[in-house]
Amino acid sequence: MITVHHLNNSRSQRVLWLLEELGLPYEIKHYQRDAKTSLAPPELRKVHPLGKSPVITDGALTVAESGAILEYLVDRYGDGRLKPTGEQDLLHYRYFMHFAEGSAMPPLVMKLVFNKVKRAPMPFFVKPIAKGIADKVLGSFVQPNIDAQLKFLEGELTARPWFAGAEFSAADVQMSFPVEAAAARGPLAQYPKLMNFLARIHARPGYKKALERGGPYDLMS
Repeated sequence: MITVHHLNNSRSQRVLWLLEELGLPYEIKHYQRDAKTSLAPPELRKVHPLGKSPVITDGALTVAESGAILEYLVDRYGDGRLKPTGEQDLLHYRYFMHFAEGSAMPPLVMKLVFNKVKRAPMPFFVKPIAKGIADKVLGSFVQPNIDAQLKFLEGELTARPWFAGAEFSAADVQMSFPVEAAAARGPLAQYPKLMNFLARIHARPGYKKALERGGPYDLMS
């Protein structure tokens, strides 16, 4: 039996969704973030040394990292589903399986962190300095990178209906997290293809079932 060690408001939501799309049986072990720090609880270190989520156990195997988990599940249990076979589509598939975490998420995480710095309690004489530094980094580096990536993704979904081609694939599951994170941290009204992508994935029965089993999902935290 596959066990998903599921942390609330985390990338492991994608793992639940993929398992639902594949129709695989699985169980969930729930973990909650620390209310003050938002960090994963120490219990996760018993599953994987880094103590982070997502991580799954499948018999004697332990698999960590969302992209690696999705690829493992598709390759072992997919029977050809959710992975394209055409050369060009397969290249798109591999690209976006890695792009999601390697390129898309870092500036979005930085935006979250620097916005928290701006709101953090601190001595009144320090706050203007911290806010000025945060605004400078956000305005000169973080947001321009996010804007460039969103424009790129909008173009990709203009060229084809899904990230890897004409059919829904695990690459779309992997890309859901950065697109949802971008929508949570800034409106996407100027990117109609990305908004349509979100509407389509949110309407999928597997996505809805994963939310039912995984619990509330808030990417602003």
